[in-house]
Amino acid sequence: MVTPALMADKKAECCPECGAPLVIRSSRRGPFLGCSRYPECEFVRPLKANADGHIVKELSGQLCPQCQGTLVLRQGRYGMFIGCSNYPACDHTEVIDRPDETTLTCPQCGKGKLLQRKSRFGKVFHACERYPECQFALNHKPVAGTCPTCHYPLLFEKKTAQGVKRFCASKACGKPVTAEVDTNE
Repeated sequence: MVTPALMADKKAECCPECGAPLVIRSSRRGPFLGCSRYPECEFVRPLKANADGHIVKELSGQLCPQCQGTLVLRQGRYGMFIGCSNYPACDHTEVIDRPDETTLTCPQCGKGKLLQRKSRFGKVFHACERYPECQFALNHKPVAGTCPTCHYPLLFEKKTAQGVKRFCASKACGKPVTAEVDTNE
């Protein structure tokens, strides 16, 4: 049934299948446009056309290493990335923000290096490159040094009200490290 509020909106789009107005509906995947005569008419359409992977800018002079097509900057579900303009025929993609590698060895496994990563919420943390075998993670910037209390081989920097301070990276210790004794660099 068409309500007066829907008829008053002259900008309302009409369903291409039955001619009834389209309304905004929501699902667990987010909002979408659907026919107001549902369930008789089951027409649905994404709210934003071409929301995933749309081209933001063409990168002139840069060619795809797989098909020699032009590389373009795209906006996807997880942020910006570089991809081939011939998608879906060519599926070449490149990451814009490469993780920062540190020269610090993982204190838990002793084999991997610590990498800067981003959580699904956009928060930066440092973790072992051997994940999932080694699940060491640190929410603050790691710093080379040894804890004078427990002799743990890693410290981290944290911004406090008194300025930037260093702490032991061991969850069991976590004590602040004074500037005079802090590292063996």
